[in-house]
Amino acid sequence: METQVMIDAVCSEIKQKLTAFCASADLERLTPETAEGMSRALSGALSAGGVAGYRAFLGQYEHEGDTIVRDGKTMRLKMRNEKTFMTPFGKMALARKVYQADRGGRCHVPLDAAWGMEGQFATIEVREAVLYACGLVTPTEAETMLKKCALFQPSSTAIKHIVKAMGEWVEEHQSSVREVMRGDDCVPEGTRVLAASLDGANVPLREHGAKRGRPGERPGKQENTTQRTTYKNAMVGSVTCYGEVPEGQKTPARLASRYLARMPEERAPAFKAAFERTLDDVESMLPDDIGMVLVCDGARGLWKYIEEHERFAGYEKILDYFHAAEHLSALSEALFGKKSGAGTRWYNKYRLRLLNEDLAANAILRSADYYLAQSKRTKAERADALRERAFFQRNKHRMTYADFRRRGLPIGSGIVEAACKSIVKTRLCRSGMRWTRKGGQHILHLRAHIKSARWDSFWGAYKTLRKAA
Repeated sequence: METQVMIDAVCSEIKQKLTAFCASADLERLTPETAEGMSRALSGALSAGGVAGYRAFLGQYEHEGDTIVRDGKTMRLKMRNEKTFMTPFGKMALARKVYQADRGGRCHVPLDAAWGMEGQFATIEVREAVLYACGLVTPTEAETMLKKCALFQPSSTAIKHIVKAMGEWVEEHQSSVREVMRGDDCVPEGTRVLAASLDGANVPLREHGAKRGRPGERPGKQENTTQRTTYKNAMVGSVTCYGEVPEGQKTPARLASRYLARMPEERAPAFKAAFERTLDDVESMLPDDIGMVLVCDGARGLWKYIEEHERFAGYEKILDYFHAAEHLSALSEALFGKKSGAGTRWYNKYRLRLLNEDLAANAILRSADYYLAQSKRTKAERADALRERAFFQRNKHRMTYADFRRRGLPIGSGIVEAACKSIVKTRLCRSGMRWTRKGGQHILHLRAHIKSARWDSFWGAYKTLRKAA
């Protein structure tokens, strides 16, 4: 490669752009406007110079002959075709030689193949920046952001194409990506406990569904009972490594969390399979003496899956304490009435007993039975109290908070609940948004890697697999 050819191309463009600006601008004295103008001129010059240098660099690798042999077939030069690529320096028009067999068929562009750009219009650096941005914000916002801070400025439509292509690629190569990423995985030093959690978050789908809310009652008006948006439950899982309990604290220190998320599906088979594979990967790196805990809220469907599946037999299981406290508050209100001083005292007493005493759930049940027998209530109040009592009866074996705290184990599922908000709700539930299941999944893949602090590992796996293909 002739380095000077590339250097000359870069310098020529930069010199031309800056000369033109300096000839037209008023540079007699320095002002904020003058400084801003120079900054923009330099940015434009660097963009033009980068494009020119990149084009000169690539042009030196163009195939020189009129024929090539590919897969045992001779292909002849058909034409030179110019294509516009999005590079880190901006748009670059590049003429490339196109070859085709005498009998026709698919064309081949050797330069694109050598460059790793077959079927692509944006370079690997541009794709990474676009995908990372879209994991955080919308394509329109990503377009605006890149215009303000990057030399390349893809349109929101181009950004959507990149996201869709990556989402489809990830769905097709999930197992291969997972295998490559495992090479970068490790358990944080000081890990003492592994905690797994799963939860759901409603997302708006671009599907017809039953209309929500109270039906209209206007006379003579035919009420439409369906709407174009329906809400379904996306699933989120977290696998968290905890260390020791810091001095003066009562909960163990969180060292690292790994997340996964799937769009709504009936009975969540894809999510469950991915969740179990994630546990397999993390468990394979754990020492034998690491404790394993499964923390969830009170969703009966999740507990049915957990307790009927042999995969979780080695996990100690506990109901999220804060979820239990919410039900304790509801039981207090049902027993004593709203804003009752007696109810507040009863709630505070048994909330602390849950944290500090073994078999506190049994004490709650006995106390609830006592007050149910002593006081007169309306039918609705009694039904509320019995419903909350049933919750404690059903989950009392999962409320061993005092024992968990003595052993420095986590008792809350706040990490996965926060992930439901940060991975799903924050990005997919903004005003006016409606999603297809495929489109939403493309974004969830990106966000899960970002929030798990595994983006570099994911992107390295992508480049490795693309090169191997």
